[in-house]
Amino acid sequence: MRSAHTFHIPVMGTGFTIDTPLRLTKYGISLVISLGDDVLIEQMRRFHCERTGEPYEEISNDDEDARARRITAYLNLIDRLVHRQVETLQASPFEPGSEITRYYELLPETPLKDAYRDMLATGEAQEKTRKQNKLRQLAVPGSIDVNIMAKVDRDVFRDGKKLPPRFGIAMAALRGYANSTLRSSIVFSAGMNARLYGYAAEFEDFFPNEERELQKRIVLKVSDYRSALIQGKFLAKRGLWISEFRIESGLNCGGHAFATKGHLMGPILEEFKQNRQELADTLHALYAKALADAGRGAPPTPYQARISVQGGIGTAAENDLLFDSYDIDGTGWATPFLLVREVANVDDEHIKRLLAATDREVCLSDCSPLGVPFWSLLTSASEQVRRQRIREGNPGSPCPKGYLSVNTEFTTAPVCTASQVYQSHKLEHLSLEGHSKEQLAVAQEAVLAKACICNDLAGGVVRRYGIDPEATPSVCCGPNIVNFSKTASLEEMVGHIYGRLSLLTNPDRPHMFITELRLYVKHLREQLRGGSQAQPPRPPKYFREFRDNLLDGIRYYHRLAEGFVHEQKGNFVNQLNAMLAELEALKLVATASLSGA
Repeated sequence: MRSAHTFHIPVMGTGFTIDTPLRLTKYGISLVISLGDDVLIEQMRRFHCERTGEPYEEISNDDEDARARRITAYLNLIDRLVHRQVETLQASPFEPGSEITRYYELLPETPLKDAYRDMLATGEAQEKTRKQNKLRQLAVPGSIDVNIMAKVDRDVFRDGKKLPPRFGIAMAALRGYANSTLRSSIVFSAGMNARLYGYAAEFEDFFPNEERELQKRIVLKVSDYRSALIQGKFLAKRGLWISEFRIESGLNCGGHAFATKGHLMGPILEEFKQNRQELADTLHALYAKALADAGRGAPPTPYQARISVQGGIGTAAENDLLFDSYDIDGTGWATPFLLVREVANVDDEHIKRLLAATDREVCLSDCSPLGVPFWSLLTSASEQVRRQRIREGNPGSPCPKGYLSVNTEFTTAPVCTASQVYQSHKLEHLSLEGHSKEQLAVAQEAVLAKACICNDLAGGVVRRYGIDPEATPSVCCGPNIVNFSKTASLEEMVGHIYGRLSLLTNPDRPHMFITELRLYVKHLREQLRGGSQAQPPRPPKYFREFRDNLLDGIRYYHRLAEGFVHEQKGNFVNQLNAMLAELEALKLVATASLSGA
């Protein structure tokens, strides 16, 4: 269940990696697919059954427990197909261009790669064959992990009646995964959901078997140490082990961005590093007690709790820094892979738009109906259609899937704030509230900003495969995309990660820590100006705490830079000082000067 590689590919939207395991997993690369869109999942199951000759029987929307059953059926299909691919790869000859040769050539510099090179250098035929047979056994696939946004768990209605909680969309997705044949991990992201976490304890695969192995593992995507400890304790008390804490930058990422109060990646990683053993011991004590209380055998020592990092990593040097400075176990690379056709499902038109994207076209927007900032490509077809509907006087989406339908401000049944139904009601309501012309314009803009991301994030794959040629894709790339302006092969992108070559096309790209700091300073500035309409007013204490955390981060990075080589150190420190000057210039209520910080 552990990858032969030191990186993984995080979840990207709902469609960009939905079937990527069929292209990558056999090469030992682990990745995450979204369980958010079961309509898309059913379309993908039909597509790949027809392509591979597998039997297909439709699971329709009206079928009992359709969402969970669709997910189980699709994951089982992917699992079967990948197992066949691995068997074929392991049986292939060690010759140029073969599958097993590609497997080993992609690997980083590890003992496994050394064993491969040793085999190549072996001249005696019988010994060479023996080593090849051993390498065949060691060519294991990556992990096919799945993602659930924990708080996107709206209740489901049928014939006007609310179904029991187990049919909530996150609950059903968890059940769909738990009932599958996959041996992998489920990634819980976007905050804690007590109902969902408690439900996980109803599935045997999350508990140790007779050999004390976990068939399915839990990964928590977190933005800070406190969140990891709180969520970890909750799960451990229910006999559920957290096999990995996946730390993601609050702002320097793709898709939804969950900003911290100015806590930066470097100090967060340092806190994990300093408290890693204490975290594992604390959780193991709770975990062992919960298992014992339930009459289950507990492992005498803790399972490994991996620490991985993702969000804005762009160079091999940054990748190495994370391993060397923070003793992490892995890194996540997402946005750059949007330019690798073998990896991500992006249609040709949007590949071109990504290649041409600048900072003006990649924006942290208010388009998500969840009310959370969302990284979006403003030149996407989804954004173009949204603006076109506004110009034509018919704003909002038809809402074909309704996964984010949670608003009941004007309706009995929940609707999505990006829908035509909601926006027509809301705009009419605003016009009757007596706002000034300027206030009305601001309020209307906040309503019209919402886009149909739950449907359009699947647009790239259904358009690429001809399932829906008229789809209007949304692209949730992170800001790092502007530093890559050419497509790449899988070999090239993996080579870029491991330092064999560089694919960067922006020579002035700042360090990932600087990029995140800039995003947080910008975010603070916007919050001081009033922020998003979706956010409540902030008290002065919030801004002082935010500012102070950024200052602590800048001090930390000054100390970190002492270990940089001379050229890196100079640029890094100059950019830190520029950010400090920007903080100095911000006017915070009832705060003293930042001089000398």
